[in-house]
Amino acid sequence: MEGVRPPDLAPLLALRGLSKRYGGVHALRGANLTIARPGLVHGLLGENGSGKSTMLGVLSGQHRPDEGQLELEGRALTFHSPSDALHHGIAMVAQEAAVAPDLTVTENILMGRGLARSRFLIDWSASREKASRVLELLNLDYDPDWLVRDLRPDQRQMVEIARAISTNARVVILDEPTSSLDAGEVNALFAVIESLKAQDVTVLFVSHRLNEIFAVCDSLTILRDGKTIVEGPVDAFDADSIVRAMVGGETDQRVTRGPQPSTDSAPALELHHLHSTGCLTDISLSVRPGEIVGLCGLVGSGRSELLECIFGTRDVTAGEILVCGSPPHGNGPHGAIRSGIAFVPPDRKEQGLVLSGSVRTNIMSVATAEHNRLGRPKKKEENPIIAELCTSMRVRLHDYDAPVGNLSGGNQQKVVIAKWLARRPQVLLLDEPTRGVDVRAKLEIHRLVRRIAAERIAVLVSSSEAPELLDLCDRIIVMSQGRHVDVVEAADASEETLMRLASAPGLEASRSNKEEWGQST
Repeated sequence: MEGVRPPDLAPLLALRGLSKRYGGVHALRGANLTIARPGLVHGLLGENGSGKSTMLGVLSGQHRPDEGQLELEGRALTFHSPSDALHHGIAMVAQEAAVAPDLTVTENILMGRGLARSRFLIDWSASREKASRVLELLNLDYDPDWLVRDLRPDQRQMVEIARAISTNARVVILDEPTSSLDAGEVNALFAVIESLKAQDVTVLFVSHRLNEIFAVCDSLTILRDGKTIVEGPVDAFDADSIVRAMVGGETDQRVTRGPQPSTDSAPALELHHLHSTGCLTDISLSVRPGEIVGLCGLVGSGRSELLECIFGTRDVTAGEILVCGSPPHGNGPHGAIRSGIAFVPPDRKEQGLVLSGSVRTNIMSVATAEHNRLGRPKKKEENPIIAELCTSMRVRLHDYDAPVGNLSGGNQQKVVIAKWLARRPQVLLLDEPTRGVDVRAKLEIHRLVRRIAAERIAVLVSSSEAPELLDLCDRIIVMSQGRHVDVVEAADASEETLMRLASAPGLEASRSNKEEWGQST
């Protein structure tokens, strides 16, 4: 059978007894990983801080282990740089897109070493043809002359994968490749992974989404506290056994629903016939104190843009926003914040935090936004606020003045939420609240959002994960092409219901608005 290695041969890839220490922190403690043969998709799982990133760094040539070795087809290798790893056929596609947006698809795929050259200059015709062959291998119908800045996030990721394939990579590492993709984009990525398998390219797939692990992986490795806990074929696991291995015991993955908010309460947030040119048409909704309302929709549905309009980072061309019955106190984010609106954006590293800043300065950044910045921070006044938030939100840290970038993804996300709670908002807007966090942190964030709602804060949450909305929300508003399609009670809905409504073809609203949306639909 093609791609199957005889049993007497060494595994395609083996990491044996890896140990790595950073000062007093053991990132890896004798960890192992084995991929038996080419053409497999191997999952790597573990909580944030389990050692996954360090293991990927060793495999991709970014780090050298203190102990242990890497073997490729039985041959021990030492990588001194990412170039060494590429030379031996190991390429990594990182979670944050590493593309040059102002260059073309061709230039990004062949960046640095693959552009065809004539005697003195680059042969652009031959370069485009070379890039087109790589795209064809992945069944990607992209114009090699497209500018990468004009591509969707999933398309940019495909360009990175194409770049890896252009180096004749035998092992492609995909680190959290779906964290910023919606369901349709994830399916497109999975189709590319199937193309890689068909060419006997091995994929090391890292994800916190267990449904994706079961959908795409053949085998998996689970890390905890820098150690390999278990390895094996994916068919030998279920969701519960994976979670137990990751967290070290039984865990209840359910969120206890609080009492339904009173229907007699006046809305904390009201939108009346909201329009925003090119993205939203006639949106009306309300959220009561203590209620969690979800926004569901595919890419281009307008759910993220709706949150941006409410918070004032996107222009509203018509309609009305009311907070506790009154318009915002001024325009833009400043007016929204003064009115009691808080916004947790989808990208905590780029939009939500100053990674080089301390936990203290990040948490207090909104609450002290109108203070005199020339004065020194009043730590005696701030410490009780920070301590209360960090304790109630279970933020794991040793020092308030340590850089927030040193925290795990889950703890960083909690800090983003904490900085808004320090201001005591009336309305909390959440866009992809658990993107890129592990199973335990996701559960903790869901429970935290429930506690926030119990304090009579209105919560409006947008997520590309239907199960998250079903688990977390009281009601779910389904959007399509910038319009409000339907509203469902979360307790009575299903993933199938949400996806059917979100992708329903032939909507009169969509047809009447076709010219306005053009290619964006």
